[in-house]
Amino acid sequence: MSESAEHRAGYVALTGRPNVGKSTLMNRLVGHKLSITSPRPQTTRHRILGILTQPDAQLVFIDTPGLQKSYSGRLNRALNRVAGDALEGVDAILLVLEALRLNAEDRAVIARLPADTPVIAAINKVDTVADKGRLLPFIEALASAHGFSAIVPVSAQTGRQISDLLSALKSVLPYGASLYDESELTDRSERFLAAELLREKLFRLLHDEVPYDTAVEIEQFETAGNLRRIHAAIVVARPGQKPIVIGKGGEQLKAIATQARHDMEQLFGSKVFLEVFVRVKRGWADDPNWLRRLGYESGVPGRKR
Repeated sequence: MSESAEHRAGYVALTGRPNVGKSTLMNRLVGHKLSITSPRPQTTRHRILGILTQPDAQLVFIDTPGLQKSYSGRLNRALNRVAGDALEGVDAILLVLEALRLNAEDRAVIARLPADTPVIAAINKVDTVADKGRLLPFIEALASAHGFSAIVPVSAQTGRQISDLLSALKSVLPYGASLYDESELTDRSERFLAAELLREKLFRLLHDEVPYDTAVEIEQFETAGNLRRIHAAIVVARPGQKPIVIGKGGEQLKAIATQARHDMEQLFGSKVFLEVFVRVKRGWADDPNWLRRLGYESGVPGRKR
């Protein structure tokens, strides 16, 4: 692909405390659902890369887990390493905050921002603020907390001022050729994305702490023409959680699988045959072998340069 000398390209890491809408914002920026979302905090567990290619720029977004402070354990230490490592060696950082909220967790994230990397602050969820006049003093308070390259109020949900945010991000990226082919949306496989879409339904349809004790393992993924055949295991930490996931007469598991299958078909552009069962693995979140098996301790995939 021929590109002019004015073309920009670079990596942009999203960061912020849990539940500010980082994944929803990345999906909006890229125009495809690559990161899973739910109203519950700490849904994202992996480093997710989303690629937006436009005529004048290619932005490679890196969505990361929010910093884990509510839960301890080996899994959450691994997630914090992913979140911290993603800020290293990127061209820009997109800090996501919630409109009218700047608490101790937000300030802790700001304190970890590298001094030598441009940071754009996106004030998300402005659609929930009835009196927009309240945003100005909030922006002023935020500006005093760090030397941001730009502060842009946005709504990931409605798309408000997303074009302004993209313009601000492009302005701080280096000039250069695209890092990925223009047809690529992510560096993650369909197998990985299928597991994530299924895990999203666990967070959306299960209650209390059960989703945090679950993981998904794809045991079989086959493509035959316009059909994907997928066999997946939902892993739970305790025997008592298995009937909760399955539900009375299997209705809960059926709802989880049906919703996940619909999302897979939309993302893959094909028919999907999805078979799901539930497996008990006590203490999987503190077992290094299982964490590696599930992709939580495999490190951060390398970036193209």
